[in-house]
Amino acid sequence: MLKNLIVGLTLLVIIITSFSAYIYIKASNYKDYPIKGDNQIFQKIGIEENYDKLSNYLLDQMTLDEKIDQLSGEKAFFGWIKFIVNYAINGVFPHVYVGENERLGIPPLVGSDGPRGARVIKKESKGVTTFPVAIARGASWDLNLEKKINEVIAIEMRANGTNYAFTPCINLLRHPGWGRAQETYGEDPWLLGEFGVAATKSYKKHNVMACPKHYALNSIENSRWFVDVKIKERALREVYLPHFKKVVKKGETPSLMTAYNSVNGYYMSENKYLLDDILRKEWGFKGFVSSDWFYGTHNTKNGIIAGMDIEMPVHNHYSHEKIKNAIEKGEISENLIDKNVLRILKTRLPYAFEKDIMQYGKSLIASKKHTELALEASLKSMVLIKNENILPFKMDKNLKIALIGRLANEKNVGDEGSSNSKSRYVISPYEGLKNYHKNLNNNIILNTGENLKSAIDDAKTSDHVILIVGYASNEEGEYVPAISMNMQSNVLESSKQGKLIGDKGTGGDRESLNLNNKDITLIKEISKVNKNLVVLYIGSSAINMKEWNDLAPSILFSWYGGMEGGNAIAKVLYGDYNPSGKLPFSIAKNENDYPYFNPYTMKTDYGYYHGYTLFDKNNIEPLYPFGYGLSYTSFKLKDLKVNTPKINKTDTLSFSIDIENTGEIEGEEVIQLYVGFSNSSIDRPVKLLRGFKKVLLKHGEIKKVDFNLNPDDLAYYNVENKKWEIEKMKYEIYIGSSSNKNDLLKSSFVIK
Repeated sequence: MLKNLIVGLTLLVIIITSFSAYIYIKASNYKDYPIKGDNQIFQKIGIEENYDKLSNYLLDQMTLDEKIDQLSGEKAFFGWIKFIVNYAINGVFPHVYVGENERLGIPPLVGSDGPRGARVIKKESKGVTTFPVAIARGASWDLNLEKKINEVIAIEMRANGTNYAFTPCINLLRHPGWGRAQETYGEDPWLLGEFGVAATKSYKKHNVMACPKHYALNSIENSRWFVDVKIKERALREVYLPHFKKVVKKGETPSLMTAYNSVNGYYMSENKYLLDDILRKEWGFKGFVSSDWFYGTHNTKNGIIAGMDIEMPVHNHYSHEKIKNAIEKGEISENLIDKNVLRILKTRLPYAFEKDIMQYGKSLIASKKHTELALEASLKSMVLIKNENILPFKMDKNLKIALIGRLANEKNVGDEGSSNSKSRYVISPYEGLKNYHKNLNNNIILNTGENLKSAIDDAKTSDHVILIVGYASNEEGEYVPAISMNMQSNVLESSKQGKLIGDKGTGGDRESLNLNNKDITLIKEISKVNKNLVVLYIGSSAINMKEWNDLAPSILFSWYGGMEGGNAIAKVLYGDYNPSGKLPFSIAKNENDYPYFNPYTMKTDYGYYHGYTLFDKNNIEPLYPFGYGLSYTSFKLKDLKVNTPKINKTDTLSFSIDIENTGEIEGEEVIQLYVGFSNSSIDRPVKLLRGFKKVLLKHGEIKKVDFNLNPDDLAYYNVENKKWEIEKMKYEIYIGSSSNKNDLLKSSFVIK
């Protein structure tokens, strides 16, 4: 009896082990589908390259099952297994194939995140080019740079067999505690819109579909699956939607991704007002909408009716069974399914069948040209916040340089969520400084700061002190709850209670804007013993600085600087590169000056004011204003001209200003244009950003900078009339180097 039991158990173990091994091997070595179509399909059916005709033809040939296959990712069981095996065990993000139809010759959509580098890679790939995070690039205020970065990401996506980019993230940074601040470009809708368009349009050149996200009002991370955002119509229209409208109308995006959250009581995946009434009927969006992953859809009927086209990444609410059941019940019609499928096909078929402008070989991935661009991006992103004649450090031989902080030798490129990319290599700050000083016989002392006395002693005896503070990759970013059988219910309960229940997990919103206590102590103590000190911040958003701001003689924001971040830090600190970044958000003196924010909540209100518009309206002086940043040279703005002092609503506004480099070295300055509304008959911001240009000037050089503005960009949304209106009145025009009134030249114009 015992012998039979042992044999039986042994066989069971063998069967389970064999089955698990089979599943693992199958999930790890999944079939690789080609993403380009065979153009002979046009000849076969007697149609020239007419994608509308081809889409209608293919739809007519499809069975109902084939139509349903177009509306979601992979089949549920294997899709989940494939994701878990590759992501959790193998440490790579798998290819998810959507809508391939071998019978009809339709290649799949294959998605990849990409805010800082191609997320999905082939098994044999050693990694990709990893750029600074999006908030850093927002700090560059350089649209041409953003275009080049996203084109490189598109090229490396194609080389890795993907064609659908879940980027850019253009959610509003309404509070600096938001965990995914690093994925977006800043606090201002105009800045978000301009960068969003620059990114979106770069992908089409390489037949990659952009998918700006997360539509809409996703500005809380920890409770993102459950939170209902309450918002009034003017705030919705004027503050939280303009950047999405811009990527639709100006960027001509082929796709959008819905947010997890609900808005005014309706989940975004079934929010007909936002998905159909505004997005499609008002803005004229012709593309398709996909859900955020796994928990982004909630109801089959409501999603289909609202116009949420593709459920990602596996069949769930858009499964064959549920859609057929909804059709049989009369909740939806097959004609409605046809409408969704046709929208998808018309959008994605050109990307599959258009000729490529180049070959996308693996040698392109992390090529020298691409990694040099990563270095340029890191250099242009850094923001010099404060400088009491400390930087650039004077270069010499036989120097002792103390590099202090727990992050000093970390390969820290940002969070470990969906936006993470497997980098070919990463240069830490310590490695960057060693590289820079290797031929100068300079001694780089690495001190983690764990032992305060040791750190102070090293600082005392050093010529230069670089103190690195900020956040590790698991301390902010996309929220990954603690893994447990009840992880979603724990997050739900936390949201209901308004506080964390159970273990936190990694990433997520910052519940405090303070640096950790050890960092603050290091700043306080080291600033006492060596004034040749720079505090270098690695992180994504604003922090509380009031406690130590006056103690630090120099402060540099280097963000999460990408694979070349360490080399860039050394070049900026020692003057090989003149910093030119500007803050893409405001930094308050007091945390209470920001809007109310709770990472754990079932409902929240998003108001009309936040960031610099809130500070302006309440006459609150920030510690450092939106658009602020120093340089190693100096600039002078003069001769502001309003070329159109009085115009009609249909005319174009024209302004110009002269800028002079009055310092000793070459540098770039970001010139910002704001429009003021003090004469408005309704409640409006004091001023709004409505243009910016980054200008390179040699020592002593003077350049004239021109701005043109459409009066439509000054309109407000009249809730009673349900339309945009331009007020006939006198407006202020401000042009300068930051949003601070002392940095701006002022004039006016009239719309009659």
